[in-house]
Amino acid sequence: MDAFDPSRRQVIKSSAAAMAVGAIGSLGALYSRQADAATDPSRIAPVPSRYGPLAPVADLATGLPLLQLPRGFSYRSFAWSGDRMADGRPCPDRHDGMAVVAARRVPHRPHGRGHASHELVLIRNHERGAGNSPIRAPGMYDTGTVSGGQPGGGTTTLRYRFDGGRHGGGWDSVEASLGGTMVNCAGGPTPWGTWLTCEEIKSNAVSSTGRKHGYVFEVDPRSERTTGRPLIGLGRFSHEAVAIDPRTGIVYLTEDDRNKSGLYRFIPHDRYGRPGSLEHGGRLQAARVRGKRNADLTTAAIGNEFQLEWVDIPDPDLDSILAPSGFPDIGGNDTLSGPFAQAWSEGGLRMSRGEGIWYSYGKMFIVDTSSGVDAQGRKGRGNGAVWVLDLFTQRLRALFVSNHQLAAHNPDNITVNARGGVVLCEDPDAAPAGSPDEYGPGTRLIGLTRAGESFYLCKNNAELTSTQIADAGKNIAEGDYRDSEFCGACWDPAGRILFVNMQTPGITFAITGPWERGPL
Repeated sequence: MDAFDPSRRQVIKSSAAAMAVGAIGSLGALYSRQADAATDPSRIAPVPSRYGPLAPVADLATGLPLLQLPRGFSYRSFAWSGDRMADGRPCPDRHDGMAVVAARRVPHRPHGRGHASHELVLIRNHERGAGNSPIRAPGMYDTGTVSGGQPGGGTTTLRYRFDGGRHGGGWDSVEASLGGTMVNCAGGPTPWGTWLTCEEIKSNAVSSTGRKHGYVFEVDPRSERTTGRPLIGLGRFSHEAVAIDPRTGIVYLTEDDRNKSGLYRFIPHDRYGRPGSLEHGGRLQAARVRGKRNADLTTAAIGNEFQLEWVDIPDPDLDSILAPSGFPDIGGNDTLSGPFAQAWSEGGLRMSRGEGIWYSYGKMFIVDTSSGVDAQGRKGRGNGAVWVLDLFTQRLRALFVSNHQLAAHNPDNITVNARGGVVLCEDPDAAPAGSPDEYGPGTRLIGLTRAGESFYLCKNNAELTSTQIADAGKNIAEGDYRDSEFCGACWDPAGRILFVNMQTPGITFAITGPWERGPL
């Protein structure tokens, strides 16, 4: 039987689903607790982590202290930028969104002992623009030139063997799967075991081959089955991420375009849920707040709650247009994406910068990475917020709002595990080196407690000398990478391994440890 037959894919139907508790099942109490605490000075800082304080931990693969983690946690790095892939080419840089899309049991290695072994397949984005080193992959979209270079974005596919032991297992391979795309930022897994990768680009430019950019593409776990065909019906705009409601097959999408970001959904004609089904078209819609035309959600506050309704986008592939005179809180000569312009004309809402989105048990967790105001009072320049959309009632509520960089600084990607644990990846507009926390400068992985309070789970500790890099056998430049964003956080189906990327210099990590000690 085919190892990746859809009937055997259980990525979103984890055996650990029954363990889901807390944050998702008690949102009412959580909102109440946060509303009471909204003006409390303690909201400017995280709460102590039940996992304990952070300290540098050596990578099991290279011996380098790349991350700070709580006691008892370990990690193994893999597929650094410049590492050789299966085809002999160097691994591309600018790692970004990622998910586990498939799992299968595999035979024991010869003379193997211990736990049964499983292979996990992850697909990873590369947020690369135009240049002179495109990704060569089985699935290719645009082989021409655009913006002075060749489209350099795409995806790679990684395989990880999990044996259930203390340190989880080990990495097996990495290969290119999609090329010829641009600025592949985030995306999302499908219920049928593929990956949707999103181009975060808003451009009316047409390449030398006549191709446009700003689309979503589907990537199969078997790279040779990736077609490189754009899903035009899902819209052409500065895509960030997608998530699918497995009950209805509806695709929810975020837009990252400061202060002119819509929230969208795509209702497919083909609801059977299989590779290629989204190519059959459907209806793209944008969110509107009932009874409030052009609702402004750029400055979230705990207690905010809105009833959403949806308006059709007649032309998902419409070019961007110049913003109308008087459009609020943006720069001069700025543009609106074609889908957003159509939504706005029908009273659609706007967020600051819609980024990560993740489905979990009837809810969509949605990140607005710069919700709030800065010291100059400018909207959409804050520290970020997390919204939750109840898919049954279509009510949107503010789950978490950061009042200070210490609590959370511009969360971006988000993931929720089988137990309901929420993890946020920081991608600061301005790196927090000038106002470091107790662990020094650097970006963080942020966890949320059952009460909606933030805590530190992991700290970027990658400050590398040329000697360290050479001894590790890597091909990156010497430098202090502690301000590089975390991205692509995702779990194995049972919530035992947290995978995450460090965008620069480009490293993927598999983190294991005593998750049961805390809310994750």
